Amino acid sequence: RSILCHIFHDSRTKVPQLLIASTESPPSTIKARTIVPDVMTGAETEDDIPLAERKTVTDFCYLLDKSKQLFNGLRDLPQYGHKQWQSYFGRTFDVYTKLWKFQQQHRLQVLDNRYGLKRWQIGEVASKIGQLYYHYYLRTSETSYLNEAFSFYSAIRQRSYYFQVNKEDSRPELVVKKLRYYARYIVVCLLLNKMDLVKVLVKELSEEIEDYTQRFNTEDQLEWNLVLQEVAAFIEADPTVVLNDNNSMVVISHRLQEESAPPLEQGMVVGQLVLADALIIGNCNNQVKFSELTIDMFRMLQALEREPVNLATQTSKQGTLEPNEKPAKRENPHKYLLYKPTFSQLFTFLSASFKELPANSVLLIYLSATGVFPTGHSDYEVGGYDFGGVLTNTNRDIVNGETVQKRIQAQKEMHCLHPGDLFPFTRKPLFIIVDSSNSAAYKNFTNLFGQPLVCLLSPTMYPKTVQASNEGFGRGLKNFYAKSSVTLGR
Repeated sequence: RSILCHIFHDSRTKVPQLLIASTESPPSTIKARTIVPDVMTGAETEDDIPLAERKTVTDFCYLLDKSKQLFNGLRDLPQYGHKQWQSYFGRTFDVYTKLWKFQQQHRLQVLDNRYGLKRWQIGEVASKIGQLYYHYYLRTSETSYLNEAFSFYSAIRQRSYYFQVNKEDSRPELVVKKLRYYARYIVVCLLLNKMDLVKVLVKELSEEIEDYTQRFNTEDQLEWNLVLQEVAAFIEADPTVVLNDNNSMVVISHRLQEESAPPLEQGMVVGQLVLADALIIGNCNNQVKFSELTIDMFRMLQALEREPVNLATQTSKQGTLEPNEKPAKRENPHKYLLYKPTFSQLFTFLSASFKELPANSVLLIYLSATGVFPTGHSDYEVGGYDFGGVLTNTNRDIVNGETVQKRIQAQKEMHCLHPGDLFPFTRKPLFIIVDSSNSAAYKNFTNLFGQPLVCLLSPTMYPKTVQASNEGFGRGLKNFYAKSSVTLGR
């Protein structure tokens, strides 16, 4: 798990607003001699270097340092809320845009010779831009930015930016950068349903891990092997390629496509409510996952999205590897992905979504979690708390090396999301999906405030044929609706 946290250490930061103009420029007090690396020393003294080339190296070093500083600051941004992150990310993306274009313009003439710029360093910049696009997708739910992340990750592989890492540099931390790049690339390909490429990348990652563990005496071999096992199980659990009626291979997409959106029935009146926000929560024991994305979360987040479009097509920048302008606006519901949250974390994100929910909008809560059943009979009844609920991350206190789990039988389970915990949020339109062994706890969900309320509950019993097909792949509802696009976002 520690490996995956490092790979996606800023995945909860999510990100961005593009290409906001910046007025910052390198401070005039910085002198070239304080930044220019050792490659400029030796037979050729610094005074022999033309002033313009020294300034180029100085400007490049400034942009590189500034980009790292801003990127590292992204992880400190609030994890919830729609607006707090935009201005900071705008500055970050602006600096990376300048850095990328700057190295393109000056690499061959100056930076390769005077700075000693390595190809893996170019790959690091491209990888960071790919991460920014990926986190922009997570922040905004705009699927088109997945294509932008893919274009940068793909270019790193096609141009072999990391190729010489294993051959020329024996530092293990550089090899780890390469391994993390592969893991991030695989996640983006999974979300874009590029399963053939995923399998190729997994094979390459496996070879890289084997080489890494043979060359270095590291303690993280088992953790990297766990990464491989997780992605292999993920691929097996979500077969996206099937045969159609003509025996042709077809890639299944869970996302909504304009041409496949079901037409309104004759006489049906379109309502005034729009799905604006969604919390997708995964806390099932022993479920297939990769990183902090369970198979149920993976399917549901796509079911609430439209198919991505290629930004290069919209902006006439095909064949270029540059950050593109913002595409035509296509609203997808804003989403929070919460993997095994504690009750306090879940409640915090839920409260933030509730607070910022626009007028005439619906909040969706998807709970894919292990059921918590009541223990014994309570001498007193508390509406909404008598039938258990779904599990939240316990993080129980540890005393003398043992978990404190003692609880009076009549008390309610505190590490559980009871139906009653959601009652305050029914003051606004709410759509609840419970995919759990104790989904029945939400069966008699009370609507206290008369607002629109829908509860979809997974069945607690299945036909034998469904049980067999469902075994080993998590909960049950996905087999009934998550295989097809949910049209709630319309």
